[in-house]
Amino acid sequence: MKKTYDSAVIGAGIIGMAAAYNLSREGLKTAVIDKSYIGSGSTGRCISGIRQQFSTAASIGLMKDSVSLFSQMEDEFGFSIDFSKSGYLLMAHDEGLLNVFKSNIELQKKEGINVSLISPEEALSIVPGLNTDGLLGAAYCPDDGQAYPFSVLKGYKKKIDEKSGDFYLHNPVSGIEKKENFLLTLANGTLIEANKVLLSAGAWTREIGKKVGLDLPLYPERHEAVITERIPKIIEPMLVDYRKDGCYFQQLLTGQVIGCYTPDPNVPGIRTDSSCEFLLEMAQRMVRLVPELEKAAILRHWAGCYTMTPDGSPIVDQTEVENLYVASGMSGHGFMFGPGICKHLVTYMVENKWDVDFSEFSISRSFGSKESLK
Repeated sequence: MKKTYDSAVIGAGIIGMAAAYNLSREGLKTAVIDKSYIGSGSTGRCISGIRQQFSTAASIGLMKDSVSLFSQMEDEFGFSIDFSKSGYLLMAHDEGLLNVFKSNIELQKKEGINVSLISPEEALSIVPGLNTDGLLGAAYCPDDGQAYPFSVLKGYKKKIDEKSGDFYLHNPVSGIEKKENFLLTLANGTLIEANKVLLSAGAWTREIGKKVGLDLPLYPERHEAVITERIPKIIEPMLVDYRKDGCYFQQLLTGQVIGCYTPDPNVPGIRTDSSCEFLLEMAQRMVRLVPELEKAAILRHWAGCYTMTPDGSPIVDQTEVENLYVASGMSGHGFMFGPGICKHLVTYMVENKWDVDFSEFSISRSFGSKESLK
């Protein structure tokens, strides 16, 4: 049996759900398709941080929009998403990175971000238990923060349901044909016809793109994370230690400390296996930065995928196939990028013109520059 829609979104993580929410608000009858359950990919495995401290105007601008949208979600959804402007503290232990911070802060301030370069003593006043040995300075934005990913997805689901959107879960796309419209064949035999299709399946986007002859420069890699038991409040902002053996973690509103680090070398592929090596290393790195965490018990750890691009910035654009769009390659920032990116992407999908300059996310860019604050 064939079902007809104005738009179909492949992928039910934060990007797909935010896009479907916006498409539904625009009056488009929308289908959301996923090989598993809502949030089963990277979104459900992230550490929930939200920051505006990036090094390009487009990323900063979209994150300003995302923070604004996150701040409105409780009123719109009718329940809390545990959104908090708890801040981000980015730490520099060498002069080179400190100079990068100075340059970035100049741009961030120009774009209207409440950010400043602070001394080790000021950092210690914000996080009293912080080990400042070797710290030269830090970039601090109190308006960055956190939210609970599963509540955000729940809210989007509620709003999509209200607009009579349909969900096809545990039902991967097995084929895509492009005629006048797109015809998607799902694993259970369901046929979905749609005028517009968005590929937003995270780590699986590249293999889905191949079904229509695209070879997108998207490269999944494994990242692991941990969460502790609930402990009394000792950390307000997300702490980001950019040393080679650094890490990043924050304390949730519910009291747990959640964090991860970037593996070196990276572990390529769509993998969710976790390692004992990471567990031990992450614990040591966390305790080095905040010694009081030695008392906290780790409850569990897990792994998920970052979907990387050659320059560390996402691909958000129409592909060479008319009415086939892609929003992927978030490079570890999908949860925070999602609301802002999809607000503007859906405007482009509906009106066929951008309301902001997203050229640095173009599918045809050179990928020559690098995001300095990955």
